[in-house]
Amino acid sequence: MDDETYERIIFLDDPDLNEPVMVIGLEGWIDAGIAATTALATLLDTIPSTLLATFDTEYFIDQRARRPIAKIVDGVTTELTWPEIQLRHGRDGDGADVLFLVGPEPDFHWSDFVESVTDAAGRFGVRLVVGLGAFPAPTPHTRPVRIIGTAPAASAHLLANVGSVSGELEVPAGIGTALELGFADVDVEIVTLWARVPHYVASMPYPQAAAALVDGLARISGLTLDSGRLRAAGEDARQRVDDLVTNNPEHASMVARLEAAADQSEGTSLGEALPSGEELAAELERFLRGEGR
Repeated sequence: MDDETYERIIFLDDPDLNEPVMVIGLEGWIDAGIAATTALATLLDTIPSTLLATFDTEYFIDQRARRPIAKIVDGVTTELTWPEIQLRHGRDGDGADVLFLVGPEPDFHWSDFVESVTDAAGRFGVRLVVGLGAFPAPTPHTRPVRIIGTAPAASAHLLANVGSVSGELEVPAGIGTALELGFADVDVEIVTLWARVPHYVASMPYPQAAAALVDGLARISGLTLDSGRLRAAGEDARQRVDDLVTNNPEHASMVARLEAAADQSEGTSLGEALPSGEELAAELERFLRGEGR
């Protein structure tokens, strides 16, 4: 790591870690049902963590797009809290080391950010990197949330554990894609897990998807993680959606069609059960235009 890279990341501790898994959950890109954000928040609530490093806020963050929060007491400005990208360290239920890269997606200097993160991963001997995300998909809320993955070519074998969308797909990219290719360049395995959130609930919290991401992370990394709290919240969310659908014949008909398609796909390979690239691109475009509801 050169001196300039050191200036972009500030290490606050230097523990001796044993082949940690790095979990990436940066806010600011596609996160249908706020599933990835909820999954990360739950992990940090259940796994005590310490701040390991921070990144140069003024270099990576547009402070007019992500304004700091002012604290005002009786008219007196007492504090200004700046948006911050953090690298945190914790241990799972069996004591395995875990690193969490959390905070806002960087606005500027993506290549420098990728270099800083990959260098930090090398410093601590990271064995596997797992990103978390969620996208709107033509799937019913009455069926289990399914996970797909994306990975660079060198880590493509990891997709056998989660499946992937077949065919060619071009969509706008987030920092996670840049990190996938950056980690491939330094020979560290990486996969991004994406929860498929029913498109008609993509703009509301959907804890079922967050639970699926936590379970997927545990399965692919070997970490011991607990999604029980999220699954309990998911039952409540499903009941609320059931009530909404029941009171709208058009929505009920749509869900019935999605259920039929999902049931027909049972028994096929995971790739065959997933939407085509064109279907996925259409749903993403609608979501990004704010039509997710």
